[in-house]
Amino acid sequence: MHTVGTFTFESPEEARETYESVGPAAQTVVREVAKSMEFDREEYGERVTGDVVETARDALFASLLEVTVGSREEYEEWRESYDGDVTEVGHERVDRVVWHAGPTGDAVAATFQQEEDAAVATLRRQAFGRIYREFLEESD
Repeated sequence: MHTVGTFTFESPEEARETYESVGPAAQTVVREVAKSMEFDREEYGERVTGDVVETARDALFASLLEVTVGSREEYEEWRESYDGDVTEVGHERVDRVVWHAGPTGDAVAATFQQEEDAAVATLRRQAFGRIYREFLEESD
């Protein structure tokens, strides 16, 4: 069993603070990508909207969530001790599981057989949508 990623939170407030802190990085990434695509000032102004930067911030935040990767047995042990609700996607007979527990008593898990990177990426999107999106949008 191992973890990948950086962000794990004890409270929604802590998650909100971190989400806000990645905003400037998202703006920089968007600006540099637009520059590499040779957007002139006018095109930049037309195409790089607040929604574009917000999408980048969402993706950056989600891509840094800490995720645990383990066997089915390790996951089941964790789940027995976890005192919250878990949304699991995938098939119960698959050998490997990735999971993330959020700060509000909810967790998400996804099963996979071989493609760990794909499972981690999928789980992070699930975690953002199912756990974080609602209370992070409250902070906007």
